[in-house]
Amino acid sequence: MYTDQRREKILSLLQEQESVSVNGLTEVLNVSRATIRSDLNYLSKNNLLIRTHGGAIRSKEDETLKIDKNYDIRKQKNIDKKTQIAKKALAYIQPGECIVLDASSTCYELAKLIDQSDLKLTILTNGIRTASLLKENFNLTVILIGGVVKGSSNAVEGILGIEILKKLNIDTLFTSAYAISSSEGLSDFNLYEVELKKRMVEIAPHTIALIDSTKFEKKSIATFAKLNQLEVLITDDQLLDDVKKYYENDVKIL
Repeated sequence: MYTDQRREKILSLLQEQESVSVNGLTEVLNVSRATIRSDLNYLSKNNLLIRTHGGAIRSKEDETLKIDKNYDIRKQKNIDKKTQIAKKALAYIQPGECIVLDASSTCYELAKLIDQSDLKLTILTNGIRTASLLKENFNLTVILIGGVVKGSSNAVEGILGIEILKKLNIDTLFTSAYAISSSEGLSDFNLYEVELKKRMVEIAPHTIALIDSTKFEKKSIATFAKLNQLEVLITDDQLLDDVKKYYENDVKIL
């Protein structure tokens, strides 16, 4: 089991039973106590659990993460910021292009603007709601990237549909993330979706990140893109000057 998978399993166990012990995790995950302690310290440092003597308990941040996994709740958060970001992103789309929109709620706001425009595009997405929204627009060819669908998620997960990305001449990937930091780049909590996003970033010649100001200098379980893999980072105006101060040497910021 990889490190990221092990840490996600720890968080999953915390959601089920509210507390875990080093000894119990050692048996369940079949690794050493030192490895478990290292994992717990890492998760504690990133505010994903609260370290205790001999183990850990669920943190307030973990409660927020559970809520944020529900797409219908998440897409209502910071809606003004997401709309502002989407308007900036629309300027980077040209008629006739082939673009990728991930399953994020911010990319869904961009999809709404595309739907209201007269742009003729080919759009690949792993977002179920995004595909449903755009499929009735005769100016658009919409391709849903295949994979696994589960729970309250809006995303098609996994890399079963990755071959379609390789067969088309993609112009630009638009993506968001649960968190961004200057050291870790873009990170998210769903390992299966992260794996698909990694492949998207590798395949797309241009990647534009749509990140609202509430997500900066935070970290989640797994990184899918470093800052130097981005061409443009679009955020809202709330922290724009501060963001430029820390990030503009790595990526163009709007």
